[in-house]
Amino acid sequence: MTSFPFIQSMGATAFLFPGQGSQQVGMLQELSQHYAVAKETFAEADDLLGINLSELCFSGPEEQLTDTINAQPALLTASVAVLRVLQQELGERLQQASTGGATFVAGHSMGEYTALVAAGSLTFADGLRLVRERGRLMKWAGEQKPGMMAAVLGPEEAVVAAACAEASAQGGFVQVANDNCPGQTVISGDKVGMEAAMAALTAAGARRVKALAVSIAAHSPLMQPAADQLRAAIAATPLTPPLVP
Repeated sequence: MTSFPFIQSMGATAFLFPGQGSQQVGMLQELSQHYAVAKETFAEADDLLGINLSELCFSGPEEQLTDTINAQPALLTASVAVLRVLQQELGERLQQASTGGATFVAGHSMGEYTALVAAGSLTFADGLRLVRERGRLMKWAGEQKPGMMAAVLGPEEAVVAAACAEASAQGGFVQVANDNCPGQTVISGDKVGMEAAMAALTAAGARRVKALAVSIAAHSPLMQPAADQLRAAIAATPLTPPLVP
């Protein structure tokens, strides 16, 4: 197994944790075969949730792994497994890597929960239970109002937003969900609105319009029923000040 030579030249260090759509069948299987701490992390998740999450990550099926109720705890577990391997490999050097002695953490979408675990604000157990409940509620909301998401490469956000508004005016609903960076925007909405917007953006010359491996219309008003109920779960979860920014 390759070690982590980048530590020798590391300055200030940030760990950025991914959100839904990053999962794939087989993820972390090789790492778990080489590092006991990674294997133990998946076993811990299996026990905490009462499901065979590790088997789902390693062997699929893909449709079940993509289901938001499974994808969210799967990604948190995979990210924490990688983090623990890094901590084991780098030890004290990880804490001393940046010029100020600090490590920074951040997360994209669901990855914010993983970042809170990495920062010490959430325990792994509490974070895992919280994203499992988040996934359950988002799946429930998606069953009430089915939807999807897609990445749009090429046009600026304003152009994508205009296409979404035009598609919504013709029926259905679609909006910009994530303005990731110049030239990369994610849209979210119900099937009617999404299909209209995706077709319009493709016809307008977008470099790529690709449906994401996400089972719900995240980052859209279609998730409001889930948000309303998730507040109670968040309020009941212990949160402590982060150990790192």
